[in-house]
Amino acid sequence: MRILGSARVRLAACVKWYELGQISQAKAAELAGLSRAEFLDVLRAMGTPAVQASVDELAAEIQ
Repeated sequence: MRILGSARVRLAACVKWYELGQISQAKAAELAGLSRAEFLDVLRAMGTPAVQASVDELAAEIQ
């Protein structure tokens, strides 16, 4: 996937906002103009974890 110009800046902002927990994965994908699967691919390519949950939150989900 090749992204140019202002779309690239918008995508970078969406990734950062997602990383900071300011927006959901679905909202970030929507704002970036990507499908959720495409956004996950971008997260992987940028080295950003797709799961934004702490160990404690994950443990609570399991119980």
